[in-house]
Amino acid sequence: MPEKIDCVVIGAGVIGLAVARRLALAGREVVILEAEEAIGTHTSSRNSEVIHAGICYPTNSLKARLCIAGKLALYRYCAEHEVGHKRIGKLVVATDHAQIAGLNQYRQQAEINGVGELRLLSADEVAELEPEVRGVAGFLSSSTGIIDSHGLMLAYLGDAEARGASLALASPVVSGAVTGDGIVLDVGGREAMTIVCNTVVNAAGLNAQAVARAITGIPPGTIPPTHYAIGHYYTLAGKAPFKRLIYPVARQDWLGVHVTVDLGGQVKFGPDFSWIDRIDYRFDESRAAAFYEAIRRYYPGLKDGALQPGYTGIRPKIAGPGAPAPDFVIQGPRDHGVKELVNLYGIESPGLTSSLAIGDYVAALLKD
Repeated sequence: MPEKIDCVVIGAGVIGLAVARRLALAGREVVILEAEEAIGTHTSSRNSEVIHAGICYPTNSLKARLCIAGKLALYRYCAEHEVGHKRIGKLVVATDHAQIAGLNQYRQQAEINGVGELRLLSADEVAELEPEVRGVAGFLSSSTGIIDSHGLMLAYLGDAEARGASLALASPVVSGAVTGDGIVLDVGGREAMTIVCNTVVNAAGLNAQAVARAITGIPPGTIPPTHYAIGHYYTLAGKAPFKRLIYPVARQDWLGVHVTVDLGGQVKFGPDFSWIDRIDYRFDESRAAAFYEAIRRYYPGLKDGALQPGYTGIRPKIAGPGAPAPDFVIQGPRDHGVKELVNLYGIESPGLTSSLAIGDYVAALLKD
């Protein structure tokens, strides 16, 4: 006879762990099912590890609301739980006068979103803050920071386990069905089993749509399409020339090749952006020339041979080439008609920053 479980969270990335933590703190019996052999092996560990300010997201979007609420909660959480982080700030730079209009759009949207910290900087002020950076203008976001994403996931997991949650690794959901007694999940892996759940939260990231399609009874029309976008990161050899994160003025679909500095002081450049048709983390070293060209627009001192291949990450996109960047899609019972089910789709950046707020949002959907 299938085992009965109160609440199952599918996916042990930063979002799944944040949701599991939130539900466990509310007194729910929680089991986390993770298809891989470890937590956070996909998007959660292959990103820029940035705490975003919430500057550029569309007005009243989930990305804007959850990023700003999540940022405030995340700084508090990291301080209280001794998770490695640092509020180092971000310098956004216009490399020519035509991009100044873009800076002003950033500032206007930031004010609408409630991020009133931006001040336009002259070329001299940019150079004073970051002598190696060339720009005709810019602004500084003081609330942007960096974080140890793995340490954060371990803290979330520790909180959840302290409240009785359990983690099952190498336990992929292979099929399921919505029934009158709950949501039945067939779990694969070394110890295959069938479980019946009162509540299911699908936080499977890159595989969220595949998981939803595998569960009979979830209306197919509520499941968005699946698209993947890969980004490459190069690391910089030698001493870090920057104190802050450096971002060029963004394009429509991505933020450009930017500079991040991790907690160990290593400088990374990336990500770039290209569409792929499957999950494949292989590094394309032919991209180096394009990186040198993009970076030298704001860091002309970059020397030949200074870039070393780093890693790649893949964004879980729900809209393809040419389409506007969509909002997070977090569907509760009112959206798809299935009781006690929440599906999370397209949780890309600023998902990590928003993770605590997303946990609260999911918990509220399950109360409706």
